[in-house]
Amino acid sequence: MIDLHAHILPGLDDGAPDLGEALSMAWLAVEDGIVSLVATPHVDGSRYRTGREAILSAVEQLNGQLNKYEIPLKILPGAEYLLEPDLPDSLARGDLLTLNDGGRYLLVELTAAFVPPYTERVLYELQLQGITPIIAHPERNVSFCRRPDLLRTLVSRGVPAQVTAGSLTGMFGREAARAAFYFLEHGLAHFVASDAHSSTGRTPVLSPALAEVERRLGADAARKLVDNSRRVLEGRAIPVEAAGKVRTGRRGLLQALLGKFVR
Repeated sequence: MIDLHAHILPGLDDGAPDLGEALSMAWLAVEDGIVSLVATPHVDGSRYRTGREAILSAVEQLNGQLNKYEIPLKILPGAEYLLEPDLPDSLARGDLLTLNDGGRYLLVELTAAFVPPYTERVLYELQLQGITPIIAHPERNVSFCRRPDLLRTLVSRGVPAQVTAGSLTGMFGREAARAAFYFLEHGLAHFVASDAHSSTGRTPVLSPALAEVERRLGADAARKLVDNSRRVLEGRAIPVEAAGKVRTGRRGLLQALLGKFVR
């Protein structure tokens, strides 16, 4: 499996505070069957201002430690950018770090309380530069939960979304779980990622969430989430369109796809 969103780089944000915690998180990911994990530290205009070169350096250092301790996990570079009006300008200057530094997908988050009035403009200007923005955890945004049509508008314009594994398992409460599954059912979410911050609580684990998706929506829905994450790392296009409820698959994903890593 591939985890597209985790705060594992030591000391860069509110995720892993040190190397020991980062290594503990890495072991949890490996035990869950994750082979590649994109490090996505928060970046905004105020609290977290880590530049792309600092992130790339931190990824290289952490991979070196993983090799030293023989932890079979590959850390890939990325970032989680707060959606701000000047984000397209930062992209044009070459300041931003796309997922896996692949030049195609950019992970962005909105403030939890509302959808800023400049959202559509900023996302469109990013797209004009050849970037596909991915909206992180829309199920934890009050406006998207109350008005799914706001998210539907963005998806219809080619902007995919990523729900958090913990939302699907109830970690963030009933409303977040309900919204996450609604978005999946209606083609408004296209990835699941851990958004891990530590080795306890918000951990880098995906299989419980995928098992819940399979139970409620079917194996095909769960398999598509896994495949879409792989497409991102390969720089391939993701089918993005709002739709009706997904059909239930027949074959068990956890047995057919993830095998021994899912218990």
